[in-house]
Amino acid sequence: MEIDFTPYFEQYKAVSKMADDVFERVKKEHPKGVACAIKCADCCYALFDLALIEALYINHKFNQKFQGKEREPLIEKANRADRKVYMIKRRAYQKMQSGKKEVELLTDLAAERCRCPLLNAKDLCDLYEERPITCRLYGIPTSIGGSGHTCGKSGFEEGKQYPTVSLDTIQGKLFVISQELVAGIKTKHVKMADMLVPVSMALITVYDAEHLGMTKTAKGTDKKGQADD
Repeated sequence: MEIDFTPYFEQYKAVSKMADDVFERVKKEHPKGVACAIKCADCCYALFDLALIEALYINHKFNQKFQGKEREPLIEKANRADRKVYMIKRRAYQKMQSGKKEVELLTDLAAERCRCPLLNAKDLCDLYEERPITCRLYGIPTSIGGSGHTCGKSGFEEGKQYPTVSLDTIQGKLFVISQELVAGIKTKHVKMADMLVPVSMALITVYDAEHLGMTKTAKGTDKKGQADD
C-alpha cells in the first residue's frame, strides 16, 4: 500500500531549509570560522540519530534515487555501519549499567567514529541534496543539552561568543512533526514518534504499513467497512 507522507515531508523540508538558512548566515558573518569544503568528510563519521520523520524522508529519497544493482553495495555498506553502531551503543549501555555518568557517556559517544554508508569512495555524499539536518549544521557552533560543540577543523575560537544553533530545539520541531504523523496514520505503535535511529538503519528499513503498525482504518475502508488491499 502506498502511504502519502507528503504533508509531513513538506513540514520536514521547512525545518531543513531553516537549518540551511542559519548555516549560510553564520558562514557569511564568520567566514573564517566555517571551514567546510568539498571532500571534507569529517562530519560523515559523526555518530547521531534521526527522528522518525527524518528517517522516513531519508529512506524515501534513497529509495527514489537508487534501484537495482546500484543499490546493492549501498545497502551492504548500510548493514555494516548499522552493526558497528549497534556495538557502539551496546558498549555505552553496558557502561551506563555499570554506573558511568551520562555526561561521560555522551563525551565518549561524541568521540566515536563510524563512516556514513552514504559517503562514497570519492569522499562525497551519495544523497547530498537530501542529507540530514545534523549534516547541514555541522561546521557551525551548535549545542546539545546546554553543551556547546563545533567541528574540530573549524576556525571558531574557544571562549569567544558566536551564534549557536540549539540541536535540542531542532529535534523538538522534528518530534512534533513525527507525533502528527503517528496520529495521522493511526498506528498501533502510539510511541513510535519517540523512535530515534541512525542513518544506516533508516536506509535498510522497509517502512511499509506493517512496519508502521497501521490499522485497517488508516489503510482505508470501502463502503461495506472492509479494509482495502
